[in-house]
Order: sequence, then structure tokens, then C-alpha cells
Amino acid sequence: MPLEDEQRSVVTFLSQPDSYGPQIERIDRITTHISHLFLVGGRVYKLKRAVKLPYVDFSTLDSRRIACEREVSLNRRTAPDLYERTLAITKNAHGKLMFGGEGEVVDWVVVMRRFEKDCLLDDLARRGPLRPEVLKALGDVIAEFHARAEPGQGYGGASAMRAIIDGNSVSFAACQGHVFEKDSIDRLQRVCYEQLERISPLLDARRRTGKVRVCHGDLHLRNICLIDGHPVLFDCIEFSDSLSNIDILYDLAFLLMDFAHRGLKGDANAVFNRYLDRSDEDGGLAALPLFLAIRAAIRAHVIASSGDVSDGIAEARSYVRLALELLQPKASRLIAIGGLSGTGKSTLAYRLAPDFGQTPGARVLRSDVVRKQLFGEHPETRLPAEGYDRTVTRRVYDRLAIDAEKLLLSGQTVIVDAVYARPDERDAIKAVAEKAAVQFTGIWLEGDTEILAHRVSGRRNDASDADISIVRRQADYDIGPIDWYRIDASSPAADVAAAVNRKIR
Repeated sequence: MPLEDEQRSVVTFLSQPDSYGPQIERIDRITTHISHLFLVGGRVYKLKRAVKLPYVDFSTLDSRRIACEREVSLNRRTAPDLYERTLAITKNAHGKLMFGGEGEVVDWVVVMRRFEKDCLLDDLARRGPLRPEVLKALGDVIAEFHARAEPGQGYGGASAMRAIIDGNSVSFAACQGHVFEKDSIDRLQRVCYEQLERISPLLDARRRTGKVRVCHGDLHLRNICLIDGHPVLFDCIEFSDSLSNIDILYDLAFLLMDFAHRGLKGDANAVFNRYLDRSDEDGGLAALPLFLAIRAAIRAHVIASSGDVSDGIAEARSYVRLALELLQPKASRLIAIGGLSGTGKSTLAYRLAPDFGQTPGARVLRSDVVRKQLFGEHPETRLPAEGYDRTVTRRVYDRLAIDAEKLLLSGQTVIVDAVYARPDERDAIKAVAEKAAVQFTGIWLEGDTEILAHRVSGRRNDASDADISIVRRQADYDIGPIDWYRIDASSPAADVAAAVNRKIR
């Protein structure tokens, strides 16, 4: 007898409105490969299906109870208001099923607060790029979650990634020929193994230094919703320690890959840069191309093996193409953007970043953010005057140069955003590119002082603390000779970006 036949009476009970009380008239049901979800009024009742698959075992009542308890416990880390409790379904002496009654426990459900489907980022992203404030908040939420996540004991490192790639080989072989071209899969797997060999020391070092933690494990746009305008991560993996005890950048990679597959490269880059501004993960970026490609490869074979192949073939193949593209190396380069306050350096940097370097684009190093990091402050926290004395500013520029060099040597394209008002500061950042043997482009933005002052006066919730008085004081700076491309920044941001792109390319 199939395992799920044992649950038929439970599914029937959960499908009946009168099981929940007289006020319920309608129940909506969603079925996935491992769960039945019953949408009832303002609640969702989630039943683990009695299945036994290679990666999950819900075949016994006790395994489902443990999984329900773990789901509530783990998801309360990021969504405490969504996950309410674990609830028993019982059968009394007359054979009647009820919630939490006397008698034999026949199954368990997770009770969640219900939210509207159009709150899912998956649904929002189908309409186009997400709002900048949502992307910024999303980077913050993930960075803060990873920072407090517990260490993943006994997992991660090069051996864990090798096991995933090995598993991909098996999964691709099961659907090769009728879905995937053998040459494409062979090339993908060969490059994955080559990349793994190259970065194995980095992966093992990250495991030793605590970068493997109890993560979300399934962090894509369908598992993030907006509650009161705030991103909430939910539906993490509770059934497999090997899938959730992972490198935090591998956790992030699923979301970045999801954005990239949808063509939302600007969204991917915005979350990528905000996450790195709020964490200390720049040193792991050499592993990101492989992490992204593995996430795409997994999506490819999961879609190919999930039922109606005719509908999924094109989508599955598109993930293979993306995985190969993500592994294609691109020469790193350094772009420095200078100019007085209000010239739009940061706006330009973030507009350019998605289009340079490997997915998800260039790493933006912003002097305003680095300055706040030196003081251990949030990027949008305003610093006192002593945070801007010459000694601190020198430390900021030194840190920009050091970080840029490390990133360039790891293969990452970098855009550095700072005033660079002094010739020696401009010479120093150019020397970083020469030392790393990469192409350098210097961009100098300039504009009318009154326009710059007006822009600065309109800033809200920004990492820059510059005000109108600083703009007027900077107007008297002796900038010295400038051999960078000089761009009129008085035009709209899109026009400035287009002009700079023409110069760079």
C-alpha cells in the first residue's frame, strides 16, 4: 500500500470546512512534492506528505512530528510572526478526527499565518525589478540572519560541494537525452569539477573559520514575502542537515541566481552589494561563480524530473545555459569614480555595476560605507565631525585600496566610489590596478555647485553625510590636474551612465 494511503482520512479531514469551525466556507489547497497546504481563512495548515524520497523521509508519524517541530523552530528565526505552532490531529474513540483532541494522534500539521500571494517576491518580480528600498532591506535581512545563524557542525567545505556536483551528475544522467544534450551536461560538470579543484582550499578555510552555518537552504524568491513592506524569509529546509548546514554565500547564491535567471541583473547586484556592505564576506567571492552555477544546475534537473517534462524542457535547458554562462570567466577590471559631493558617484556606480564582471556584476566599494564600517556603524548612521578628520579619511582611502586589490586578485571586477579630490589619492587607486595587472578606468564627475547642493539637500536615508555646507566648501578645493575621463554630471543619471559606458567600452 502506498505510504500516502495512510493519510487519506487526514487529507479528507483537512479538506472539509467544518473541520475548522462554522465560520469557514472555503478551503484552497496547494500540493507540492512533500507537502499539502490548506489555506483556511487567515491561516495555513501544512501537512507533511507521507513520502520517502532520496533526500527526505516523512514515512513515519514520528518523522513528520519532528519535521513539523523543526520547521516551526527554524523558521521562527526569520519569520516569527508567520509560524504559529505545531498542532496534532487526533482520532477519538468514535473514529472522529479533530485538532488537538483526546485519543490517538494520527498526524501533525504546521499552523501558519496566511498572507496574500501578491506579497511573494516571486510574484512581485514577475512584474519587473523590485523597488530599491526592498532590495536594500533584503540584503540587510539576509546578512543579519547569517550573522546570527548557528555554526553548521560537520558540514560544508570542498567535500560537501563535491558531493553536490556528484549528485548532479547522477540526476542529469537520469534525464539526459530526452531533456538535456550530453555535450552540454558533460561540459558543465567538467567545468564545475575544475572550479572546485581551484577553490577547494578557500572552501575548506571558510568551513574552518565558521562560514558554514545553519542557513535557510532554499533561499529563492518564492520563499520570501513582504509583510508590512518588510522582506520576510520563510519555508527554510528543515528535513536535511546537509542541505541547510551550508556556506552562507552558497545560501545567498540561490537568490542571486534566481534574479539572474529572470533577467533582473540589477536586482541581483543590488542585493549582492548591500549584503557585502553588511557582512565580511568579500574574501569568499572567488567561490561565488561555482555556487551560482551549482544552484542553476540543481534547478535544471529538478525541473526536468518534476512531472510534465514537455512543459519544463525549455525552462530546464535555460538553467543549464545559465550555469555554463555563470562559469565563463571574465577579465576583472577596476573602475574608479571620483567627484565632489552631489555629483552622483554612487548612483553611477550602482548603475554601472550589473554590467561589468561576472554575475552578479561588479563589487562597489563606497567610501561612505567604508567610513561607517571603520566605526562599526550601520551605513545610514550619521557620524560625528571627528569621523571626517584627515586621519580617518586617510584610513578610508587605504582601506579602499587594500580591499580593491584583494578583490581584483580573486577575479572580481571592482568599482570604487570616493571623492578622490587629491592627485595622490587618484594615483594610489590607479596603482592598485597596475599592481593587480588589470585594466583601469578613472571617471571624474563634475557639475554646477548649485545643482550639486540641490541634490545633496534632497538625500534621505543615505550613507553619505554630506550637506550643502560641505558642497560649498568643496567648491574651493584645488583638485589639481585630472587625467581621468571628465563627465558633466549635471545631466539626468541615465544620461550620465550612458556617457560613461561609452567612455569605458
